Amino acid sequence: QVQLVESGGGLVQAGGSLRLSCAASGRSFSSYTMAWFRQAPGKEREFVAAIRWNGGTTHYADSVKGRFTISRDNAKNTVFLQMNSLKPEDTAVYYCAARRYYSDTSSSYSTYDYWGQGTQVTVSS
Repeated sequence: QVQLVESGGGLVQAGGSLRLSCAASGRSFSSYTMAWFRQAPGKEREFVAAIRWNGGTTHYADSVKGRFTISRDNAKNTVFLQMNSLKPEDTAVYYCAARRYYSDTSSSYSTYDYWGQGTQVTVSS
């Protein structure tokens, strides 16, 4: 079983930046494709970004492309989401997710095997 713990959320003004981190337990982190999803109140959980297990491929939702960057440090079992030029519509709970077995990136919620508890990001106008 893998445990994922997000951190780095908070309140920021529009145009500001935040960096989210997700620390994973266990020894198989380097075999997991990792992703970030988010869920705003009253809305479905939506894909934000993903990074392949070897860091060689990244994938972004159109709404964050050019503003957000996903990266990983396999030596520290951690994945990051750098969020710049934040907008009020980025306000949501952000979740980290892991997909096992050296898989490709995916934007589908159902293809991920492990989830963190989420961290709140609030962007004020």
